[in-house]
Amino acid sequence: MKAKILTISLEGNGQYLGMEKGCFIIKDRQKGKTERIPLFENEIGEITITSGNHISTGVLASCGFWNIPIIVKTKNGNPVAILRSLDDDSHIKTRIAQYKALKNGKAAEIAKTIIKSKLEGQNMILKKHNLEQLNLTVYKSKIENIKSKSLRDIRYRLTQIESLASKHYFHQIFKLLPIKAESRKGWKAYDGVNNTFNLAYTLLKFKVHSAVLKAHLEPYLGFLHSEQFGKPSLVCDMMEIYRYLIDSFIIEFSRTLTSRDFTVKPEWFSSSRMGKREVLSREKTRELTIGISNLFQTKVNIPRIKHGGKQTVETLIHEEMLLLAKYLRKEIGSWKPRLPLI
Repeated sequence: MKAKILTISLEGNGQYLGMEKGCFIIKDRQKGKTERIPLFENEIGEITITSGNHISTGVLASCGFWNIPIIVKTKNGNPVAILRSLDDDSHIKTRIAQYKALKNGKAAEIAKTIIKSKLEGQNMILKKHNLEQLNLTVYKSKIENIKSKSLRDIRYRLTQIESLASKHYFHQIFKLLPIKAESRKGWKAYDGVNNTFNLAYTLLKFKVHSAVLKAHLEPYLGFLHSEQFGKPSLVCDMMEIYRYLIDSFIIEFSRTLTSRDFTVKPEWFSSSRMGKREVLSREKTRELTIGISNLFQTKVNIPRIKHGGKQTVETLIHEEMLLLAKYLRKEIGSWKPRLPLI
């Protein structure tokens, strides 16, 4: 019987995670309960700990030895750090292949695959809600017809195609939301709708970042997004594939939202200008965070690589990063992300 993949989570306050005789021990002081999780009877995918809880150095050492990442979150559930084993940086062959992809044509091919996968995911959402779909035949033809020796030029032209498709896509799905927004806006948006999307995408970003690290890929060397200081461009690349899953969640999450579920947050937009951003209330932020976490644990009908059968969205994302790494190392002949139906 195959081992289960488990995520150990310490939420709320007052929980303690320790080690005892080959078992993780979770003590909840508020509930007066103790849970034992044998280390070797399960495949521990990761450990998440929220501010307000405690973890022993024995657990930290064991996770470092057995290569189990530890995710640190704020009280609101926002991930802020990953603790990893030092051995995670020893897979140099993968990163060398990733660097070479920028010169041997694979980067352009992967960038095109990312955009095509993103458009397919967006069309799933449009079809599900009986909205006007994208003409994938036309868009994919435009993508394939991009011919250039310059990766910079290819990136620019792909971004133009993606931007045109996304404009149509968000114009359609915004019709489904009870609170209206004129258009899709990313970083430093003023309105609550866009900031709700941005928060959810941030949670996706951290999940993808974790998967990229587990696959021993370089998160700051992307194929579609350019290299910039402080920008994990490969993470941004891979996020594009799964944004539609977040969009589907936000559509359902937003159905009961009202203006009372938002609060105004004064914030400096520059050194000389302060603005007011509309964001979800603390209660709704926590509700969204829990909902996104549950989304990642949803089972999908895509078999795992080695074990077959259903798998969670989280495991699927991790597998796709591993397959991408294999493709870069020339261990498989092609790479096309598997997209779960919603």
